[in-house]
Amino acid sequence: MNDSSINKSAIDFITSLPMVLNRTLDAIMPPYRDLFQEFGVTEQQWRVLRILWEQKHLTSSQISNFTLLPAPSLVGILDRLEKKGLVSRLRSTLDRRQVHIAITLKGQKLQEKVIPRVQSIQELNKKNFSTEDWVQINSILNKFLSTLTESQDDAK
Repeated sequence: MNDSSINKSAIDFITSLPMVLNRTLDAIMPPYRDLFQEFGVTEQQWRVLRILWEQKHLTSSQISNFTLLPAPSLVGILDRLEKKGLVSRLRSTLDRRQVHIAITLKGQKLQEKVIPRVQSIQELNKKNFSTEDWVQINSILNKFLSTLTESQDDAK
């Protein structure tokens, strides 16, 4: 089947923003997935570790907000990270209902190994773009995000 046999609605679908974003993500993620697999973590576990490497400790709801992982899914992800010794749960002494998730020494050691490799992948992704293009890509995507978020908030 060649491009001339594809009808307009199929082309509209293929070139729609969600499909372009999905194809872009599919092109970007393989080296990251290979790296995560090498170190025995999933993409979701990576998101949690990445934010904890920056923040040191957070509540589950904060992690959920930062990583875009739903709270029910996060429970299992945290359980698995805790079993691997990469995070620990710390109950607040002021409010026993509140539990903080913290990176462990083993989690910090993983950071030392992984972050330089992640930075290399990011540099490879950037190499085909000028600094101006990269800034513009991020600016446009952030504008979409903020505009759509505001529209959704207004609709509530």
